[in-house]
Amino acid sequence: MTKNLNVELPRQGLGGAPLGNLFDTVPEEQARATLDAAWESGVRLYDTAPHYGLGLSERRFGSALAGRSGYLLSTKVGRLLVPTDAGDTPDDDHFAVSAGLQRVWDFSGDGVRRSLEDSLDRLGVPAVHIALIHDPDDHVEQAIAEAYPALAELRDEGVVRAIGVGMNQWEAPLRFVRETDIDVVMLAGRYTLLDQSGLPLLDECARRGVRVLAAGVFNSGILATPEPSGTYDYQPAPSPLVERARRIAEVCGRHGVTLPQAAMAFPLRHPAVATIVVGARAPEEVTANAALWSRPVPADLWDDLESEGLLPKNG
Repeated sequence: MTKNLNVELPRQGLGGAPLGNLFDTVPEEQARATLDAAWESGVRLYDTAPHYGLGLSERRFGSALAGRSGYLLSTKVGRLLVPTDAGDTPDDDHFAVSAGLQRVWDFSGDGVRRSLEDSLDRLGVPAVHIALIHDPDDHVEQAIAEAYPALAELRDEGVVRAIGVGMNQWEAPLRFVRETDIDVVMLAGRYTLLDQSGLPLLDECARRGVRVLAAGVFNSGILATPEPSGTYDYQPAPSPLVERARRIAEVCGRHGVTLPQAAMAFPLRHPAVATIVVGARAPEEVTANAALWSRPVPADLWDDLESEGLLPKNG
């Protein structure tokens, strides 16, 4: 089945969480240089959200894209940003920003419209191309009953061109694919070299013509460097996973491929995956990623990973 999308999705996109000061501050000049490097590298899909740095990521993306054309801009709904008297208290949700605002979950129709209006104001644009229902893990019923119809109306009105859901799990997005008429799914971390649990969702998306934006392809860090280390899904990586990643890296090395190169190439093997979305916090990261995704990955690599039991057959 093929859906007629109102957008043509590119193969690569830039994720906006790091430029919302995820875990650590990114100076303004560095953030702008990162976004400029993404543009110069040919990135034409930019994904952000109110959640990322309490609107900081959206403001930075909007400023960098002002005056440019020929790109796709994606943001999210589900968290309203409302004033708080917390003052300069640090944000308690992993972003290095002051908590002058607080996140309030709202998946009502009115909340969706207000969220998008606020995002457009921060971005400085009259419309976005893609709007995603963001992390409705504990609000799935309301998101399907209220948030989705509101986004569908906004799509009909031309305020957005494509709508969908973005989550770190695959089970709830599968409900959206089966029960609504969404265009896209952003799946983070559940279809990677280390975790293919999201395969049932991807297969259903392929059957129904829903396109997938694969995010979290490095599983938050363990696959981001040639020698695996760091975090897995934002927690210290367990030793068995580090060892598995090292075995994958060894096989990659025999084919002249680095671990992050394979991590970016792997999701695109599935027919439902249209785009990989990779975050960056410095221009050097953008340039390095662009160099990696431009290099072909030999098919024999996947065959060897499968034969050694490091990937499922046809995975």
